[in-house]
Amino acid sequence: MSWQAPLLRAYLRWTIKRGLKPDRGVGWVRAKMDRDVRILPPPPPEVRILPARIGGVPGEWVETGPALETPAILYLHGGGYVCGSPRTHRPLTWRLAKAAGARLFAADYRLAPEHPCPAAVEDVVAAWKGLLEAGLPPQGVAIAGDSAGGGLALAAMQAIRDAGLPGPACAVLFSPWTDLTGSGESMRKNAAADPMLSPHFAAEAARLYVPRGRLDAAPCSPLFGAMEGLPPVLVQAGTTEILLDDSRRLADRLREAGVDVTLDLWPNMPHAWPYFRHVLPEARTALAEAGRFIRRHTAR
Repeated sequence: MSWQAPLLRAYLRWTIKRGLKPDRGVGWVRAKMDRDVRILPPPPPEVRILPARIGGVPGEWVETGPALETPAILYLHGGGYVCGSPRTHRPLTWRLAKAAGARLFAADYRLAPEHPCPAAVEDVVAAWKGLLEAGLPPQGVAIAGDSAGGGLALAAMQAIRDAGLPGPACAVLFSPWTDLTGSGESMRKNAAADPMLSPHFAAEAARLYVPRGRLDAAPCSPLFGAMEGLPPVLVQAGTTEILLDDSRRLADRLREAGVDVTLDLWPNMPHAWPYFRHVLPEARTALAEAGRFIRRHTAR
């Protein structure tokens, strides 16, 4: 573990976990995320951020090199389904695009509580259809996401398959939130160790995302959906996350369904740590691995 990792964990515990209390409203959380991202280094001048609408879904293209058609990435930001945007996740998206040698479309999908499940899934499927209609070959496009965005990527792949559409070439999931019931053992075992998230915050976000209906079924909790026929998946998670078992159980279910899955567990890494590449050596390594995974599977 790098010397930066304990410092980052302490910083996150003080600035994020301490503030994510059950009595904080969605407006407060959204405003805090918007404020926090302003202190981070912006993308370098050579990175192009191009607002766009794909399949009727707003978002932005992130380009770090020649504007080639493929490889491409459909990216879904995290934020518990209640906050976050393509803008808040630029520190991650432009670096992933560069690592993969790909252009990246970050979808600005609808958020809860204004738009509960399955609105976000519908938006991602619409964006995927839009990419196909624009002529992008599915074998040259990956799907990726962090936290809730990782779970959303999984739910979208299941919905794309069920609709009979060609699916993406592969998927990269950073600390995915796949089980909104909170039934994983790590939800309790890592409650104190996780420097970012708490079971209380996860439960409140789940309540807002699924105010009615079943938490223990896809698409809201894609861990409980069918895994057959999905593309190769890379899952990265930290060993002290409350969502650790969301990744472990997902990998088990994918293997049982015959899906090519790589589960990469990182000791003592915080939730969605590839976001912090500007300060964390382990984030640089994780993003490099994700980039190689995407390159390998989109080059076929």
